[in-house]
Amino acid sequence: MVLVSIRPYPVKKIFLVLIGLICLSSISCFAQSLYFTVSSTPYDKQMTRIRPVLFCKSGGGRQNLSLALVNHWIEDIRAIPYGFTPEWKTPAEVESAVVADCKGKAVALYQRMQSHGAEHIHLVIGKRTFISRKTHAWLEWNTDGRAYVLDPTFNWAACRADQLGNDAYIPFYAYAGSRKYRAAAAALYAKN
Repeated sequence: MVLVSIRPYPVKKIFLVLIGLICLSSISCFAQSLYFTVSSTPYDKQMTRIRPVLFCKSGGGRQNLSLALVNHWIEDIRAIPYGFTPEWKTPAEVESAVVADCKGKAVALYQRMQSHGAEHIHLVIGKRTFISRKTHAWLEWNTDGRAYVLDPTFNWAACRADQLGNDAYIPFYAYAGSRKYRAAAAALYAKN
């Protein structure tokens, strides 16, 4: 008979891992990401090329931006074939290029939405799934009391955040205009 003991592991470590796992599983249940304002992110240097797009003011008040119109834009951008580039492309470069990656597609959609008066929109960098090896970029949009994930790389339409699984679209960092955020999930993910 073999006896297994958890004694070699300090009780404090076991407790912290359990708390971390509970928090990680419950964060996505809120249907909205939990962000903390930060002064910098690891992506700031890369964002230099698209900073003018992020800092662009909304196009003069809310203009009845419908989900149908946003879905049409997602379809247009989704139709651009995928092709990775190491640097962030501007929306003009995405529109004129043969291929675009998740970063460029997300920024192009961000600009379209901003120019039409969208509010409460974040450009997000994180993991598409819990098991993804590479980071991914998408948008989160809060409108009419609902949170949406807008991913013109993989999806043909907006997805309601509360209908996605707990292991999908895990944010690390977000940008909204001149504001920068670190997601609560980023701290938990980094510890595991």
